[in-house]
Amino acid sequence: MTVIGFHASHEQIHPAELLKAVQHAEQAGFTAAMCSDHFAPWSARQGHSGFAWAWLGAAMQATSLPFGVVNAPGQRYHPAIIAQAIGTLEAMFPGRFWAALGSGEAVNEHITGERWPDKDTRNQRLLESVEVMRALLAGHEVSRTGTITVDRARLWTRPDSPPPLIGAAVSAETAGWVASWADGLATVAQPLPVLREVIDAYRSAGGRGPLVLQVHVSVADTDAEALAIAHDQWRSNVFPPPLSWDVDSPEIFDLASAHVEPESVRDSVLVTSDPSWLTDRVGEFIELGFDEVYLHHVGQQQAAFIDTVGERVLPVLPVTRKDAA
Repeated sequence: MTVIGFHASHEQIHPAELLKAVQHAEQAGFTAAMCSDHFAPWSARQGHSGFAWAWLGAAMQATSLPFGVVNAPGQRYHPAIIAQAIGTLEAMFPGRFWAALGSGEAVNEHITGERWPDKDTRNQRLLESVEVMRALLAGHEVSRTGTITVDRARLWTRPDSPPPLIGAAVSAETAGWVASWADGLATVAQPLPVLREVIDAYRSAGGRGPLVLQVHVSVADTDAEALAIAHDQWRSNVFPPPLSWDVDSPEIFDLASAHVEPESVRDSVLVTSDPSWLTDRVGEFIELGFDEVYLHHVGQQQAAFIDTVGERVLPVLPVTRKDAA
């Protein structure tokens, strides 16, 4: 059985409204949730960027759902601080938390004023951050130098068992790399052949644990309305790496996407007015082997999407039900 979760996009929605949305999602039948962790949105039109870690405490208290977060330790966050945050949430809500760790994007990380490193350096920094976090969550005192410096750090409040630290990867190359240290793989929806390559690269390199997929969707009463929502809110996100990694402000993303045509957004967003079509697409991801699929409606109004999925998508998919979660 596959978990179908709700993705909470801090870049697009005020945190108070996002809290209501995730409560609504639980009532509608979603059995898990995950959220982004941004300092800035991808576009000025999105207009928000609440602090994920404060929100997560509130959301986990307000619901019974398990939660995940996508985080980039090493520049904006020292990994010891993220280990403390992860450890506290898991200690308060045992068995309900995971973190997907990646190398980050300049739009969030440039705020420290440090140089934005090249990809190889960012990967090395991520690996060292994961080593620091695992050692702290295991109860060790940590001191080290390298791309990360730590001086006698120790977590005084820890969970009984460390939560999963999942590797975030989009390409097959990165998926194969994270397999060496990750407790699972988190990726984003792409054409099915590409996703097969990503999964195969992770598993063939010894990757263990669950396969987690984030899917951007736009659902509305008509296809035209759904496409308009996707184009307004998500056209800044059509660019592949390295551009998406290296652009450092929402304003530049907006300039870069000024001439993106509406139809181009379909490459990164499932746009539809037909819940049956969406059900079929999610079913294809389940057949590929994903254990958890998180749906992100790219519009800023979430209620109608949540109701539609709860009433017409979840009941016909082979998914974990709330009473069995």
